[in-house]
Amino acid sequence: MNEDVGARLRYVRMLHGLSQRALARRAGVVNSTISLIESGQTNPSVGALKRILDAIPIGLGDFFSLQPERGEKVFYASEELVEIGKGRISYRQVGDNLFGRALQILKERYEPGSDTGRVPLSHDGEEGGIVLSGRLEVTVDDERKILGPGDAYRFSSRRPHRFRCVGPVPCEVVSACTPPSF
Repeated sequence: MNEDVGARLRYVRMLHGLSQRALARRAGVVNSTISLIESGQTNPSVGALKRILDAIPIGLGDFFSLQPERGEKVFYASEELVEIGKGRISYRQVGDNLFGRALQILKERYEPGSDTGRVPLSHDGEEGGIVLSGRLEVTVDDERKILGPGDAYRFSSRRPHRFRCVGPVPCEVVSACTPPSF
């Protein structure tokens, strides 16, 4: 049951263009709560789920009766990638429907000086990526490395991490995360 609620929540959240952080803020819960539900590690009480769904907004009945699209698209043109980021970091996702999916693939673009924030990210799963252009500073726990074109990273997403574009030009990265975390 946990995975079904988590996958549904991820699907509905993404349909409404919300990040985990934005939904948590709207619902008045900590970001890790949304991450734990979506990864199937915790099952929220009905009251907690209602509060989270009210922040989207969607009712409990609609949430549980929602049937995701069943067609499986295989190929995506560049203009079909779905923008799920805002601001100085662009996250363009392959596919708009991650309901029941285990993998999220992103084309990321960091403007010079942009970063994912002073508070490190941490969530369930694994992630990795390859730098296509520019220079990206990746910090995982107390390890820090500046990566350039062709360099790559991979780590457990439970480890606190952050990303920052260094240098005068934008940085582009192709990344994958399992399970989907945005």
